[in-house]
Amino acid sequence: MRHVEPLRHSIRLSMLTILLAGVGLAAVASERTSEIRLPDSARFPESVTSVSDGTLFVSSIADGGVLKITGDGEVATSFLKSGDHGTRSTFGVLADEKRGTLWVASNDATAIGAKGPTTTEGGWVKAFDLATGALTQSIRLPGEKALANDFVLDAQGALYVTNTFAPQILRLRPGAAEFEIFVEDEALKKGLDGIAFGLDGNLYVNTFLGGELFRIEVKDGTAGPIKKLETTRPLKFPDALRTFKDGFLMVEGSGALSRVTVAGAVARIEPIREFAGPTGLTVAGDRIWVAEGQLGRLSPLAKGGGAAPSFHLRSIPVD
Repeated sequence: MRHVEPLRHSIRLSMLTILLAGVGLAAVASERTSEIRLPDSARFPESVTSVSDGTLFVSSIADGGVLKITGDGEVATSFLKSGDHGTRSTFGVLADEKRGTLWVASNDATAIGAKGPTTTEGGWVKAFDLATGALTQSIRLPGEKALANDFVLDAQGALYVTNTFAPQILRLRPGAAEFEIFVEDEALKKGLDGIAFGLDGNLYVNTFLGGELFRIEVKDGTAGPIKKLETTRPLKFPDALRTFKDGFLMVEGSGALSRVTVAGAVARIEPIREFAGPTGLTVAGDRIWVAEGQLGRLSPLAKGGGAAPSFHLRSIPVD
């Protein structure tokens, strides 16, 4: 754990230097539902996920909780109220519709300027029933310092989570009560963030601070060699990573939503659109939804610097 304190310091500084473009529970949607303004109770969204009817679920670093938005973008309600079940700042959210579960990452994010609604320490992963919102599982990440960031599921229903405060990818097998370390390697020490399985069955992750993209070979449920991929352009604060068609979609805190295709040791990065500090994405039907987290405004705002910006989900058509 000797990398934790330097990493926390680096994360804090990096959040301050990102350059970004740019009540109640009623979400405001445009005519074409290509834009949804989030309520003031859901500031600094970190992640967004969706189910087959287009319903969206959005987390919040500043305020915690999880917002649920109907597929037409007209109604927003609290799926998880701020601070409920000991949750704090919420990060990754992932809907597992097959098993009726919403996975939620909850963390002490004080290191990046977000105190959150409670004083719960550490990094946690919590499972909720998609239909009722009932808490079904609550598991703390191992280690004194941990931050549960993003999720992916394998074909057997095992959950994988990136630990941003340690070079670890953790796995929770179906029915298990504790995480196991799936991968731990110094190559991944620069702030693990986005995670996704490729069509080749291997695991792909990026590092927020390092601007890196890695492939981890997976065979019969066991991790193999780790390969840092060459990218066709530098990455700036890469965040959410999602499987899409023959490759991936990825957002970067500096603004870009891009297509990512991998051939051998090279990842081709093709920008699609720019957003205001994007942090999360999901594909819902024929649209790609992006959460504009604007994390570069987080620490200055916490210190009383400037007015709070508005926060949005924005979407573009799937090509």
